[in-house]
Amino acid sequence: MYKLLLRPILFLFDPETVHNFTFKLIRFAHNLGFGAVFRNTYQANNKLLERQLFGLTIPNPVGLAAGFDKNAMLYKELSNMGFGFIEIGTVTPKAQDGNEKPRLFRLKEDLAIINRMGFNNAGVEAAVEQLRENPSVGEKGRVIIGGNIGKNKITPNEEAVNDYIICFEALFDYVDYFVVNVSSPNTPNLRALQEKKPLTDLLQTLQDKNNSKGKRKPILLKIAPDLTNEQLLDIIDIVSITKIDGVIATNTTISREGLKSENKTEMGGLSGQPLTKRSTEVIRFLAEKSNKAFPIIGVGGIHSAEDALEKLDAGADLIQLYTGFIYEGPQLIKDINKAILKRNKKEKL
Repeated sequence: MYKLLLRPILFLFDPETVHNFTFKLIRFAHNLGFGAVFRNTYQANNKLLERQLFGLTIPNPVGLAAGFDKNAMLYKELSNMGFGFIEIGTVTPKAQDGNEKPRLFRLKEDLAIINRMGFNNAGVEAAVEQLRENPSVGEKGRVIIGGNIGKNKITPNEEAVNDYIICFEALFDYVDYFVVNVSSPNTPNLRALQEKKPLTDLLQTLQDKNNSKGKRKPILLKIAPDLTNEQLLDIIDIVSITKIDGVIATNTTISREGLKSENKTEMGGLSGQPLTKRSTEVIRFLAEKSNKAFPIIGVGGIHSAEDALEKLDAGADLIQLYTGFIYEGPQLIKDINKAILKRNKKEKL
């Protein structure tokens, strides 16, 4: 229904306008009582899909990547579409408008999107207010939440750690895991924080804060697909040194290789099918070179159940959707979970 009827209409309009309209449409449908319809249609409730990771029980391994629900406005409704966990953000200490519009572009022929949003969000306190409504751990209706944190655009890199600490402290009681985002190409100089020393210092500072808590929260690092093998080896070393809990591979790419669409020259991060191969390569490299020393969440160019299985086979423990969800709709979540379930049942035989 989505691909045949709804998507052709939505794709006639500006992508950011459609994104905001879709949020309102999903919320309106739930207010009318259609939440149960979404759950019955798309959720795959089966113990064989559960994953025990980071000390969490995750209902299924298909999550929503950061960038879709930046301000934690729709995590309950989106979980009804079958996601096992929702990553909100990227959030920054202060609200910021992001980059000038237009800043979101479809590349239909490539099944891709280019965005240069620039961490537009309402600020960390606004996200906290929304997350207060999430039931406590163990209560019915609880949604597993990841908090993706970043720095404000006006904050210089030498002071960036303070922004990450502010977000970490504010969100600590309301998220199940953290993601440190230093890999977006849309905040000036942010990717410089991926260099070994500043990244080690940043992660160690957060880890020290984390370890001082009564019960620590998992911290993951989200990396760019454009890193060299030498830089990926540095990432493995950094994870070992700081003892963070895992890596999300990957964020959007600045590469434009092989694109056909008219919007291919737009500045920003590219996501979608052109990223499929590279993100899987990064996952496999990290898994093999580290001897699977840490969990990996695979994201980038997942448009089918086959794409998802490839990520898992390459070494991912969980996967996340973003552009594939926009192009394929919630049926993709169900298809992936069905394929994983089918494989799990075969392995049990």
